[in-house]
Amino acid sequence: MITRKQLVLAWVALLFLSGCANDDPVVGPYPKTGKASWYSAKITVTGEKFSDNDLTCAIRKTDFGKYYNICNTANNKCVTVRHNNFGPSKRLYDRGRIIDLSRAAFLQIADLEEGIINIRVDEVSEKTGNLPESASP
Repeated sequence: MITRKQLVLAWVALLFLSGCANDDPVVGPYPKTGKASWYSAKITVTGEKFSDNDLTCAIRKTDFGKYYNICNTANNKCVTVRHNNFGPSKRLYDRGRIIDLSRAAFLQIADLEEGIINIRVDEVSEKTGNLPESASP
């Protein structure tokens, strides 16, 4: 009989493997464009406790810890976020949503009521000034 722990570990392994596909629109070269929304969770796939107040993101790739500059193409507001979770779901990804932002990150570039926004993604080599110290890896 398979235990719950074994089932969770198998699910996490499949989640990581499914993020390795070459058709990921966030994999370089940059910049990339697509859609973004905001999300909430209790825990990230990396094992850290999720906080709506941290400037973090979920991307369908496994290079956790990288930083991305996300710009709302409608108003040119930008935020730098740290990748610490896996997402959006395949169904949403297939509809053009390439990244999910924490609530705090989304609020820096759009109103929550907008729901889904058009964005440009640039990978950055290091964290920039808008990240609180608690968001450091």
